[in-house]
Amino acid sequence: MSEHDDIAIQRGTQNVFADLGFPDPDTHLVKAQLVSRMQDVLHDKKLTQAEAGRIMGISQPDVSRMLKGQFRDLSVERIMRMLTRIGCEVDIVVKPQGSHPPYAAIHLEPITY
Repeated sequence: MSEHDDIAIQRGTQNVFADLGFPDPDTHLVKAQLVSRMQDVLHDKKLTQAEAGRIMGISQPDVSRMLKGQFRDLSVERIMRMLTRIGCEVDIVVKPQGSHPPYAAIHLEPITY
């Protein structure tokens, strides 16, 4: 390519999954954000994938696949439950668009055994 070739650049949205044409991109983005937080927690707690799997009730290979982005078959609810099992509090806030105050948050406590 020479300096004079025109290169078309298109600004993406804030959802890479929508930009790439994934089906149900909003749900996929939420899952990716939740799994990213999960990875941070596992790192902070110095948990191995095997230990995390035992705590969350899944196998080590399933933990590995999930952390590598293969979570299409997992529901948002299931990922949130896994987060509570590893000691996270999960809050769900629903509010009208704009600057209105949110409705009361739905709060999931960490599961302790």
